[in-house]
Amino acid sequence: MSTLSGAPAPPRIPEAVHRRRWAILAVLMFGLLIVVLDNSILNVAVKTIASPEPTGIGATQSELEWAMNSYTLVFAGLLFTAGLFGDRIGRKKVLVFGVAVFGVGSALAAFSGSPGELIAYRAVMGFGGAFVMPATLAVVMDVFERHEQPRAIGIWAGSVGVGMAIGPITGGLLIEHFWWGSIFLINVPVVVVALIAMALLLPDSRDPNPGRMDPLGVMLSIIGLILLVYGIIRGGELANFSAPSVLLPMVGGLVVLVCFVLHEWRTDHPAIDITYFKRPAFAAAVTAIALVFFALTGVTFFSAFYLQSVRGYDALEAGLLILPLAVAQMVVALRARLIVDRFGARSVCTVGMLLVAMVLAAFVMFDVSTPLWVIELVLLMQGVAMALITPPVTVSVMQSLPREKAGSGSAVSNTFRQVGGALGIAVLGSLLSTQYRGAIEGHLSVVPSGARQAAGESIEATLAAAERLGPAGKALIGPANEAFLHAMHLTALVSTGVALIGALVVAVFLPDGDPEPERESAEGAPGRALPVSGR
Repeated sequence: MSTLSGAPAPPRIPEAVHRRRWAILAVLMFGLLIVVLDNSILNVAVKTIASPEPTGIGATQSELEWAMNSYTLVFAGLLFTAGLFGDRIGRKKVLVFGVAVFGVGSALAAFSGSPGELIAYRAVMGFGGAFVMPATLAVVMDVFERHEQPRAIGIWAGSVGVGMAIGPITGGLLIEHFWWGSIFLINVPVVVVALIAMALLLPDSRDPNPGRMDPLGVMLSIIGLILLVYGIIRGGELANFSAPSVLLPMVGGLVVLVCFVLHEWRTDHPAIDITYFKRPAFAAAVTAIALVFFALTGVTFFSAFYLQSVRGYDALEAGLLILPLAVAQMVVALRARLIVDRFGARSVCTVGMLLVAMVLAAFVMFDVSTPLWVIELVLLMQGVAMALITPPVTVSVMQSLPREKAGSGSAVSNTFRQVGGALGIAVLGSLLSTQYRGAIEGHLSVVPSGARQAAGESIEATLAAAERLGPAGKALIGPANEAFLHAMHLTALVSTGVALIGALVVAVFLPDGDPEPERESAEGAPGRALPVSGR
């Protein structure tokens, strides 16, 4: 390719970087792995952490949700800003910083002495993770040519499956042989190895012409997202979305975000170009991401309690049972681009969303004696469904934007994912908790009156109260299981409805062909060469 003056255009990617692009992808997967690994480990450890000392720290269901959501709150609030910093000051710098902070937060969380400390240190981990996720995907877009990006993104998404597969098993082994804090301490050596590999292999890249900073836009995005996500989480905690402590932050967050959009629309140096949302490939993809993670995140949270509390499996066994989901996601994600090449992104993603709806509806059949092979088949299908959705919609988002905006584009995509996930845990968790309390309330007469409210908070709380009562508490086990299953079935039906809405959005709005091409540079080349250095 030549410029208008006849001189050959500079290569988009330096040859030295291009030659080691697959090694770079492996390092990025390693960085992403620590974030995914930690959250999947935590899912199988919730029962242990909820246990009284010395086994756990006696966290209530509300505190367990905050241990997850303090991470989500900070992560979602800073994702967009972290992506902007990566575009501006360099993605390698931002990625190394995020991994290091995540490691420090992990070490602190491992030695938490109370649920409050665990919640605080999980927030530190969320701060670090916010700088990891968008940077990994942005570097993928930097070091791979456009025709290789779908394959690379499929492998990137497959690494999520690796984390989901390793996490529960690792968590189960650690919980079985060590104390609960080991699930966080295991991150520290992984972080050290990741930092060394990043320093040696990763190139650095950034937007070559970032323009002026938009501090007002950045502050509005942080305040708006944190207020909105906090209100969502608080509503789930109280099981009441009409309470002033829920409505005020939620409405305030929405107002601030509206101000953010208006500011970005009018300013001549926006943090993000709002016109990106006019592109069907971008808008439909990020909406699909939000809806699918809304539907699945809440289900993932309560499925750990179903396997361990209702079915009686320990943490390691629960981790092994989740393995089909993770392996299916990993294997199918690696081949998703071939399926999309044959059938088109719209068709593949629509089928994926319908499969998600079918999987969630299948949870309505689960009871205390559901055959194990049925549970495993449903989890396998859930992994396949996720692999059919995540890589194609991620490709749609990233390839519909200019390459130099890869960091902010990735951040927007992941922000929608995190807000959708936070809504899933809050709304579906609230529904689950409310239904459980209503169903178990009439069976708590054997519990001392001063302890009844706490015993009705969750199935774990009820079973703990039954254990303290000795033989008299056995009468609570059956009603507790029935109350939880009733609540889980209703929650699964609501999740199914959300997944069906997602299928409709994808079927109507997601383009079937290649996303819109990258913005052309002044020289007429498709995109501009980014300053990518070997170190």
